[in-house]
Amino acid sequence: MVRQALLSACVALLATPAAAGPMVCTTTFEAPLGSAPDEQPGQPVEVTRCGAIETTSELIDRRAFSYTAPFARGIDITHQITDLLGISMGGGDGTKVMGFGFPDQTIVWDGSAIENTYRSLLDEQSSPLPRRVADLETPYTGSMRKIEPLIEIEPVRGLW
Repeated sequence: MVRQALLSACVALLATPAAAGPMVCTTTFEAPLGSAPDEQPGQPVEVTRCGAIETTSELIDRRAFSYTAPFARGIDITHQITDLLGISMGGGDGTKVMGFGFPDQTIVWDGSAIENTYRSLLDEQSSPLPRRVADLETPYTGSMRKIEPLIEIEPVRGLW
C-alpha cells in the first residue's frame, strides 16, 4: 500500500512539466549569529540567495491578460455565459474570476494594467536625478554674415 502511494507520488512528480527561467543570485557578507553575549564575534559569513526573476516580456504578457482571457480560451461556453452575466474571467488560462465587468470594461482594465506596467518599466530605466547641463547657444538665432571668424588670420607679406 505504501509502495503504491509512493510510486504514484513519484509518477505525478515526474509527469509535472518543469518550468525554467532566468535566475539571479546575490551574495552578501553577514554577521554570524552569536550564541552567548560574552563570546567574541566571529568572522563574517558569506550568504548567497537565489531566486527566479520575471522577464519583461513575461510581465507584459501576464498584465495583458489580467482581466480578460486570451481569445482562444475566451470563446468557450463558460465565457459566453459569464460575459452575458457581466462576470470577468481573466488570467492566462481564463479561469480566474476577476470581478464584475462586461467585455468592454475588462478591455479598459487590461489597458490600464498595461499602461501602469509601461510607466513602471520606464521609471526603472531612467535615472531619478535629471541631468543638468549648461545650455548651448543655438546657431539658428543669427545670420551667417554676423558671425565673426574665431581665428584671425594675419595677411602674409610677399617676398619681393
